[in-house]
Amino acid sequence: MRFHTRKWIKPEDLNPNGTLFGGRLLEWIDEEAALYAIIQLENPRTVTKYMSEINFISSAKQGDIVEIGIDVLHFGKSSLTLSCEVRNKMTRAVIITIEKIIMVGLGDNGLPLPHGKTEIEFVKDRLSNTTEEDQSTG
Repeated sequence: MRFHTRKWIKPEDLNPNGTLFGGRLLEWIDEEAALYAIIQLENPRTVTKYMSEINFISSAKQGDIVEIGIDVLHFGKSSLTLSCEVRNKMTRAVIITIEKIIMVGLGDNGLPLPHGKTEIEFVKDRLSNTTEEDQSTG
């Protein structure tokens, strides 16, 4: 699991019980999954299609820092299937797991757009390939 994002729990993130509001955490997860998929698929028109069962295991309180981890499970024709784990950076306790999040890249017409991707690409590798191509043509 690669942990890409950290969030600091602030008063506005709490529920009436004084712990992290689940809806806020799901908002953060959805945004992180979207950003990850947009970068992988190189398509800013990427949307959430599906989230499997969400398993709340523990919580966090004000002042805690949580980490959002994303793993790629599968590249589909126009989709990317991810898994997610959020943990408390302070205690290392797992807060939530989501086994499957399906993100779909759309075309200008709003329909699924095939992406041709089959494996994780890192931006640094894309940049080095661009530099190598520029040097070979220059």
